[in-house]
Amino acid sequence: MPLEIEAKFRVESHDAVRERLRVLSASFLERVVERNQIFDRPDGWLESRGRGLRVRWATNEAGQELPAVLTVKGPRQPGAFKSREEIELAVGDAAQAALVLERLGYVPILTYEKRRESWRLGPCRVELDEPPRVGRFVEIEGPSEEAVARTQRDLGLEGATHLPASYVRMLIAWCNEHGQTERVLRLDNPAGT
Repeated sequence: MPLEIEAKFRVESHDAVRERLRVLSASFLERVVERNQIFDRPDGWLESRGRGLRVRWATNEAGQELPAVLTVKGPRQPGAFKSREEIELAVGDAAQAALVLERLGYVPILTYEKRRESWRLGPCRVELDEPPRVGRFVEIEGPSEEAVARTQRDLGLEGATHLPASYVRMLIAWCNEHGQTERVLRLDNPAGT
């Protein structure tokens, strides 16, 4: 079972973490703008069971479209950090994948963009994320809680509070708080900034 083990931390800026990654000789992987479309049944069945269904596609700094990915996430498992089953499948066309899901009865509940800068530090992947409206974050994903905790310390984030909420939950809460019924959040949309 593929397991995603991650910790997410809110930061004012990515600069200090980026500098720490350089000092630690981490490998820079890529910078992209992601587009994420989240699906559920009309009655909210997936969300009510802690599950997720997403189609994600991205564009890199050179303007190239990267392969789209269909992701299914299972409910959260017990542990210090967020841990859940994650199954990913590369798909040829994000719009066609979304259409297949809609034909199966799923509906889009949120669409959002996110800037992501990816690094590799030891066994962990470190993401410097900037979704719209909710701030900047550092996300550490690794093979074990110990590896994630070690990377957290190495990055100077040992005093930072781990945020268990997903970007999806944060962004839906933002939409609800701001009366935004169309749950489409783009990076270039000035509303709420």
